[in-house]
Amino acid sequence: MPDQDRSADGSRPLVDVRGLRVSFPARRVTIEAVRGVDFTLGAGECLAVVGESGSGKSVTARALLGLAGARARVEASRLELAGEDLLAMTPRRLREIRGGRIGLVLQDALTSLDPLRTVEAEIAEALRNHRVVGPDRVRERVVELLRDVGVPEPRERARQYAHQLSGGLRQRALIASALAARPEALVADEPTTALDVTTQARLLRLLAAKKAEGMAVLLISHDLAVVAGLADRIAVMYRGEFVEQRPAAELLAAPAHPYTRALLAAVPSAHATPPRRARPGTASGSGTSSGPGVACGSGTASGEGAPLLVAEGLTKSFRGQDGTRRVALDGVSFEVRAGEVLGVVGESGSGKTTVATIVLGLLAPDSGTVRLGGKPWSGLPEAARRPLRPRIQLVPQDPFGSFDPRYPVERIIAEAVPERGEARRRRIGALLDLVGLPGHLLGRRPPQLSGGERQRVAIARALAPRPDLLVCDEPVSALDVSVQAHVLDLLDDLRERLGTAMLFISHDLGVIRRTSDRVLVMRSGRVVETGPVRDVLDHPTHPYTRELIAALPRLGLSAGSPPADAGTRLMRVSAPGSPTAPMTQRELS
Repeated sequence: MPDQDRSADGSRPLVDVRGLRVSFPARRVTIEAVRGVDFTLGAGECLAVVGESGSGKSVTARALLGLAGARARVEASRLELAGEDLLAMTPRRLREIRGGRIGLVLQDALTSLDPLRTVEAEIAEALRNHRVVGPDRVRERVVELLRDVGVPEPRERARQYAHQLSGGLRQRALIASALAARPEALVADEPTTALDVTTQARLLRLLAAKKAEGMAVLLISHDLAVVAGLADRIAVMYRGEFVEQRPAAELLAAPAHPYTRALLAAVPSAHATPPRRARPGTASGSGTSSGPGVACGSGTASGEGAPLLVAEGLTKSFRGQDGTRRVALDGVSFEVRAGEVLGVVGESGSGKTTVATIVLGLLAPDSGTVRLGGKPWSGLPEAARRPLRPRIQLVPQDPFGSFDPRYPVERIIAEAVPERGEARRRRIGALLDLVGLPGHLLGRRPPQLSGGERQRVAIARALAPRPDLLVCDEPVSALDVSVQAHVLDLLDDLRERLGTAMLFISHDLGVIRRTSDRVLVMRSGRVVETGPVRDVLDHPTHPYTRELIAALPRLGLSAGSPPADAGTRLMRVSAPGSPTAPMTQRELS
């Protein structure tokens, strides 16, 4: 580790933190979220902080901006920005620092963006407050910022509201807002969580360019492949402490701490063989063309039976702000059998979420049909569909937006549990065990949970009515890799034992490889390639599929590195094994 009074290049650090402690008073005890953390961050340097949900990563980042929470107690022997004491700053001075000198990108874009303002108004506020450009240049600068972060049709998107954007587009709008005032440092808390691999690659190139221009980056992430491509140094955090902090290449090549090795071992790979048996009918060459007639796996344990879900010729378009109609889906067809997982990948705006919304019966297609269990589903009146809704459940990409923030976890899950009385309480406890959450969280409300904890509550709620089909919209995107491995094992076990099918939407090809029997690759509302997951990922035939695979970050690939052959870009992890739960103190010693 470099001298705490100097950055890696020997100059005075822009951010200097020594002995940072953050605690939260509870009823009878004080919870220490961060315990004696030290780090420096120089201009043009990136420090990545990795670790499990609840380890203290986000609290550490927020403490730099005075946003740790109203009840938080923040202490440090040194907490400085360019020599100025952050702990001694007035609220007014901190407001000047936020956005102006330190940009902040939070994990949950939907709750970070004002639902009553357009994207343009959101970004323009930062431009005006910090007087970045003149009033006559604000609109054009907003469009430029959206274009820089990879937002398609930036003029049209600038006029939209947060709820009108996909998760990936919302995240990019939030990043554009954080960069608007040209800050000296950027605190990025899971900035690529909701992004597809091609957009993620573009964002990483943007952050690498900003870093080269002298911007300091504090990157919070559970994605070690993303960290490997951008970070100069990596700090591994566990239970509020840095258990290891070293140069990135050195740490990834020879991790010294058992917890770091466990994190590396848990990274899903788009190239590795899935650690489970394939379903009957999914390993052969059948099912390589789109359409409902494809053989796509077993409907029962013997591989027989009618499809559980059949979608035929789905089309959907939406009218934009300028009055023109944009095609979201164009003739999409597929089927899912009992116990099968159908993965859906593609860029933000490719139509993935529109497919999920139609399958859930929350949106009517312009044409085409959806059948559930051999019976009409998409054309039913809601009164006829409602008794069937327990058969198909959603695990959303943004669980916080789907929860009532006033309700504790127990009530959120209980609403979906069909049992009553003592049986209900037992079922809630069993669901929490299934998704790896401790019982003491039952009394907490969504704002008191980490992003990963909220995602696991959403999965527990979806499992509560024992559905036949789970529609999973980026269900593990907010989870660190070790918890992600546990949840993926859980979902796999669920479909093995109960025959629960899944429509699994993800931008992470490693996760798709790990979970899915077949995969649909979508672009601009169309299915461009489909087939058994191994065939599609190992031998892609469509140029767009090859582009997705080529854009994957991998351990050891530096941001901005020259392109490699598509076959060598797949992320590889050499460490064996995969943890299924947080490590014990004995394992860490």
